[in-house]
Amino acid sequence: MVSSAKAHRGAAGEAPRPQVHNIGEVLSELSDDFPQITASKIRFLEEKGLITPQRTAAGYRKYTAGDIDRLRFILALQRDQYLPLKVIKDYLDAVDRGERPEQLPGGLQLAPRSVTEQLAQEIAGHTRALTRAELIGATGAGEDLIDELLQYGLVSEEDGRFDEHGLRVVKAAVKLAGHGIEPRHLRAFRTAADREISLVEGAIAPVSSRRSASSRAHAQETAREISDACLSLHSALVQGAISELDH
Repeated sequence: MVSSAKAHRGAAGEAPRPQVHNIGEVLSELSDDFPQITASKIRFLEEKGLITPQRTAAGYRKYTAGDIDRLRFILALQRDQYLPLKVIKDYLDAVDRGERPEQLPGGLQLAPRSVTEQLAQEIAGHTRALTRAELIGATGAGEDLIDELLQYGLVSEEDGRFDEHGLRVVKAAVKLAGHGIEPRHLRAFRTAADREISLVEGAIAPVSSRRSASSRAHAQETAREISDACLSLHSALVQGAISELDH
């Protein structure tokens, strides 16, 4: 388990007390892994009920090592798994109630209050851009399949590398190719995704136009929520149509 803060001892004979940190120290702890993190973002997560720091008599927030690891967990899931805060909060709430949910959407099985070595490896695997050779090795795709996906705008490469989105697209395309569905058949997905993005951008425009960090954080989370709802709608419509095939 990776812990970001150490406990310290008080006077002789006293039990160890957890060290607490102010917001500036928390930002320093997280900034290497999450360069875009701000105090406003952390306060936004507090407003949404995902984290509850201690308060001094004067009202200043104080964060424990567990708070920092919990923040790291939340931010990693947002960045690497694109999960809406509501999904993450429901998972954390279940853990806080003493339940042991088996996994998050996407199949990840993670400890909610800490960053394990397994999570660190998974995060690194999701964020590091892959060369074409690495992409082929990770997915089993052929050169021709990748070329076609590039041709139809389903993946993109930058400086000869592919990001985690491209990795997910290629994995899906390989499965579909096994059923005779080729990249040229998938152009409608690109068109639908572009339309969905336009829909999201229009919905968050009133908030995203504001310059404050809090407003930007709210806009990003709203975009995730809308996207999640769109995916749920798409899945429900397709599954409903498939169920009709049995009749």
